[in-house]
Amino acid sequence: MASELYRPVGDLMRKVARDVVMPRFRNLRAEDISEKAANDFVTVADKESEERLAEGLAKLLPEAGMIGEEACAADPAILARAGEGLNWIIDPIDGTGNYAAGKSPFALMIALADGGSTLAGWIYDPVLDRMCHATLGAGAMIDDERIMAKESDGPLPVAALAVSFVPPEEREQITRNAAGRFDIVAIPRCAGEQYPRIALGANDVSIFSRTLPWDHAAGTLFLNEAGGRSARMDGSDYRIGDPGFGLLGASSPRMWDFARAILYA
Repeated sequence: MASELYRPVGDLMRKVARDVVMPRFRNLRAEDISEKAANDFVTVADKESEERLAEGLAKLLPEAGMIGEEACAADPAILARAGEGLNWIIDPIDGTGNYAAGKSPFALMIALADGGSTLAGWIYDPVLDRMCHATLGAGAMIDDERIMAKESDGPLPVAALAVSFVPPEEREQITRNAAGRFDIVAIPRCAGEQYPRIALGANDVSIFSRTLPWDHAAGTLFLNEAGGRSARMDGSDYRIGDPGFGLLGASSPRMWDFARAILYA
C-alpha cells in the first residue's frame, strides 16, 4: 500500500507547493504571519497548505485519520490520538520561521503511520524541487534515485546540535563534550533539511530536542532506510505517539554510537 502511494502523494505535495506555498514565498504581509508561541510562527500559507494536503490525502486513503500540525495547534486532543491506528501526519511547511523571513530551507512533510510505526514518509523541498521518500523496509530515495547514507570526509565529524529546548545543565554538558571532537555547524532550523543533510554526508550528527511527529516521522524513517540511524538517546526506536524527549540522528550506526558516547559521557 505505502509504495503504491509514492507518486500520488508526491504529486499532491508538488501541486500544493506550486499553488499555495511558493506564490506566497517572500510575498507575505505582516498580517499573514502570527505566533502560536514565542518564536513559533504560523502563516496563512501553512494553514491553507495543510487544508489542501489533508483534502488530497483523504481522497487517496479515506480510511486514514489526519494528524496535522495546525489542526493539533487548534485542538491538542488530536495529537493524543497520533499513535492510534492508521494516520496521515502532515507538516504543511516545516521551517516556517525561515519561510516567514523569506529565506530557505523549508519543506512540506508527510508521513503515513500505523499505530506507532511509520510506514512511509515524504519530504519535499520546493525551492530545490527535491523529493526525499522512504518506505518501511524498502529503502530511501531522492527523487527516483535510491540513496545510501554516507559520512562526511572532513577531519572531524560534522554536527548540527539543536539544543535550545534542552535543559540548561544538559545543554552545557553537550556543548562542552562536543568541543574539539566535532566540527559544529549551524542548524538549518528545518528538520526537512536536516535529515537529508545527514543522509547526503553534509552533516554526520544532529540532536533534536522536541520530537513532534510532523517534524520527525518522515525524516527518521528516511534516514534509517538510507542506512543511517535516528533513535532516542537510549537507543530505542522513535515511535509515533511516544511522549519521549530527544532524538539523535547520525550518518551511520557507527557514527551514532560514537556521538552518543561523546555527547552524553
